[in-house]
Amino acid sequence: MSEKAEKKPSFEEALSELERLVDAMEKGDVSLEESLQSFERGVQLTRTCQEALKQAEQKVQILSQRFPDAELDPFDSDD
Repeated sequence: MSEKAEKKPSFEEALSELERLVDAMEKGDVSLEESLQSFERGVQLTRTCQEALKQAEQKVQILSQRFPDAELDPFDSDD
């Protein structure tokens, strides 16, 4: 298996790497070429995160349909 064909990172790994890339780019500690490479990697990581979130949302919908009587509480991210 080549390095390009390695497994996708988990959601948490992708998000953590994406945060590191953004921090480095915001600090301006990278060259233009490195910034372009970081941007390209960031796009890949964003797609990985979006895919993981979409799959999680689908699972929640399936579970909600299986248990229609279950009460859903609104999500409050300020907790």
